[in-house]
Amino acid sequence: MKSKLVITIFSLLLVSLMVMPPSMIAADSQKSTEHKIKDQYIVVLSDDSDLANEIGKAKSKGGDVIQEYEHVFKGFAVKVHNDVEIGNIKKNNPSIAYIEPDYQVEAFAKQTVQTASQTLPNGINRIDADNSSTFSGDGANSVNVDIAIIDTGINLSHPDLYVYNQVSFVKRVNSGNDDNGHGTHVAGIAAAKDNSIGVVGAAPGARLWAVKVLDRNGSGSLSDVIKGIDYVTAHYTEIEVANMSLGCQCYSLAMNTAITKSVAAGVTYVVAAGNSAIDASTFSPANHPDVIAVSAIVDTDGKCGGLGSSTGYGADDTLATFSNFGSTVDMAAPGVNIYSTYLSGTYATMSGTSMASPHVAGAAALYKSTHAATPLQVLAALQSSGSTSASDCVASNNNGFGYFTGDKDAFKEPLVSVRNY
Repeated sequence: MKSKLVITIFSLLLVSLMVMPPSMIAADSQKSTEHKIKDQYIVVLSDDSDLANEIGKAKSKGGDVIQEYEHVFKGFAVKVHNDVEIGNIKKNNPSIAYIEPDYQVEAFAKQTVQTASQTLPNGINRIDADNSSTFSGDGANSVNVDIAIIDTGINLSHPDLYVYNQVSFVKRVNSGNDDNGHGTHVAGIAAAKDNSIGVVGAAPGARLWAVKVLDRNGSGSLSDVIKGIDYVTAHYTEIEVANMSLGCQCYSLAMNTAITKSVAAGVTYVVAAGNSAIDASTFSPANHPDVIAVSAIVDTDGKCGGLGSSTGYGADDTLATFSNFGSTVDMAAPGVNIYSTYLSGTYATMSGTSMASPHVAGAAALYKSTHAATPLQVLAALQSSGSTSASDCVASNNNGFGYFTGDKDAFKEPLVSVRNY
């Protein structure tokens, strides 16, 4: 399904949360070990180990255990005071499969723009959600499906979102309420209600699970992200789709293992390809073979044909200039100037592969709401129903089914469309 490249850990930075000015993208892509969290590690145990006993042993040797993992693998994240302590934890302990460093991730936010009446955002229009089984925008339907948003949380009181469950894995934060804005924006693209206010999502009114792994500054750790995956896996009988609009230019065996276990349990993962305008094969989790990685296109009129206005990130119906690309990318979706829900019941416009990913997550949720399908079958359905040719665009240009230009590789990922769902 994908070609993947395993690399040594050189750097970890969040590349898919928010689009940065091109100069910032270039600068951030050069950061390296400064993103490593000092004296913080992820410890993965053998399957037959005693988790409680191993945690106790780590604490007795000076470690402060900050996360525990039970459902994707046995293990824990630990904070130590120095290299000697982590060495003592590992020394002569056959129950430890491996230890890897923990890293920091960051998010960036934009301003809010309020609205009084419901609009059909260009992105939702472009993927033909208004022609799907729920007819996004007609005010009549909602979707019986669950979507986990692994992110900065979700604005729990937003009137345009159905937040069914919430949890936080951010230290000293006991609620999944969003205090950054990014997670709420992502949630709205996937599942804003079809009512009389704000916007409407790809899978309107779906039950949202706010899984908070990034703090109010949009910063978090790889160990917290893995804990979010562990939580989703524990609820695999309830959650059909998980969206992760985050990532790193890195290789993490622990996160790869977690995703593999979660997908095997039946959860479909949709992730952002990244915003560094390079091959996504070196970016995690986009390079994982079991996720649906999404690139971003420009769409300014909700229609195919390239007749809309241009943007700072490219012309209408072209690959966004910031978007990662390559054979590891499975789908494309609108990701520039996307209007969606935000903090305090408001709305905002944002850009990034972060915004493209939830269009596909919503599409996957629509499909799962009426099909008992595995994650691999969901991907196959999304790809077979997506557009792959400019000739797909109808002559009247009245809908969004039509391809884009400017892709930078030979693999033409389908542009998501839910018109037949």
